[in-house]
Amino acid sequence: MKPTLAAGVAATRQITVDRDRTIDFMGEAARVYATPMLVRDIEMTCRELLLAHLDPGEDSVGTRIELDHTAATLLGMKVKIEAKIAEVKGRAVTFEVSASDGLDSICRCRHGRFVVDLKQTEARLKAKAEKAKAL
Repeated sequence: MKPTLAAGVAATRQITVDRDRTIDFMGEAARVYATPMLVRDIEMTCRELLLAHLDPGEDSVGTRIELDHTAATLLGMKVKIEAKIAEVKGRAVTFEVSASDGLDSICRCRHGRFVVDLKQTEARLKAKAEKAKAL
């Protein structure tokens, strides 16, 4: 991890709510931004912010998300996701995140990520896969 990884570092990402990001279970007239897709977009925003402050061979995984999805966003609307590092404790990084669609604030979120070494993670997952074969 680089010394630039610190509380206060922030990033903004803009996405457009496309069809794949919407719910489909209430019919075409109610195609709105699906909460699981909002979570994914938040995770990717935070990961991309982190990557700029990590060393080669490092990445991050999500460990926790607390989300209030407070307003519906229609298909085709643009969403601005703002992520700020609130705390860095060793390899654990906590973000404060908000998002808006130009009309409403659509969420408040606290998201935790953990910085991992890719080679160590691959080795750990390979060992787990071997154990799973025995089940």
